[in-house]
Formats: sequence, structure tokens, C-alpha cells
Amino acid sequence: MNFHELAAAHCQPQKGHTALDADAIDALLAEVPGWSRSADGKAILKDFRFPDFRHTLGFINAVGFMANQEDHHPDLEAGYGHCQVLWSTHDVDGLSLNDFICAARVEALLR
Repeated sequence: MNFHELAAAHCQPQKGHTALDADAIDALLAEVPGWSRSADGKAILKDFRFPDFRHTLGFINAVGFMANQEDHHPDLEAGYGHCQVLWSTHDVDGLSLNDFICAARVEALLR
């Protein structure tokens, strides 16, 4: 899937599915620039920078709204002028297509 297809897709339930393999992860990472794998390889993450806390909170609220719509929720770590977003899929104990869909949707929020 390319970036636009990912950003237009919707998350699907993952219970009973398996995590993506390394080749699929590498191909999907190429579609969401700036995102990388976590140290354990079970998540993708990106740190976003903003001019101030107000913009950071606006971003967090927009990500939260999108995540609720998709019923797929990230871990967020925020401070003055930055927010790290981390996506993983607990039902597969790793990464699923849902994580890349949501990463693309986050990128689309900022475009």
C-alpha cells in the first residue's frame, strides 16, 4: 500500500491475526517517512516538534480524535513543543497494518 492508500484505509480488528513480518514492515515504513521501529521491534514511533505547548496539545487532541474513530490507540509522550507517538497492536504482540494506517493518518493531519 502507498501512503495515500494507507491514509484512506480504516483499521480492522486484529484478534486471531499475526504480526507483520520484517519485509512487510520495511515496505510499509518506506511509506511513512520519519517513522522508525522501536528498540524491541514491536512498535513504530515518531517524535513531532511544535513551536509551543498549545500546538502540541492541539496535535494530541487531533490524534486522539482520529484514534477513537479508528478504535486503535497510540501511546503518547508529550512535553513543551513535542509529542512522541508510538503505535503497536497488542492483539498481535507486534505490528499490524493498523499501525501504519494510523501513522499515515497522523501524517495527513499535518499536511
